[in-house]
Amino acid sequence: QAQLVESGGGDVQTGGSLRLSCVASQNIASPKFVGWYRQGPGDQRDFVASLTRADVADYADSVKGRFTISRDNAKNTLYLQMDSLKPEDTGVYYCYSQSGFSITSRSWGQGTKVTVSS
Repeated sequence: QAQLVESGGGDVQTGGSLRLSCVASQNIASPKFVGWYRQGPGDQRDFVASLTRADVADYADSVKGRFTISRDNAKNTLYLQMDSLKPEDTGVYYCYSQSGFSITSRSWGQGTKVTVSS
């Protein structure tokens, strides 16, 4: 399984932007799915965005139009550009890599914390 390391989290005010990065130990272009989840304080881990091997992106309704998922295959890095941030975007963001159709094939990073203040 791939090892994933996130970075780029931090504190930002409402309306601000952050770009999260996730560096993979293996080819970031080869998994069936890569993406991001987030976990707010006391909440479950929720889907944010994903990217298929064919570069088809999917987003949670709450972030559509504000977040953009992308990857740089040469750097084995997955990105999440977050614009127009809101306090409800606060949480720990985790990237994942899924090699097969089953979620049991997922690898997870350790998370990076994002705090959006009003």
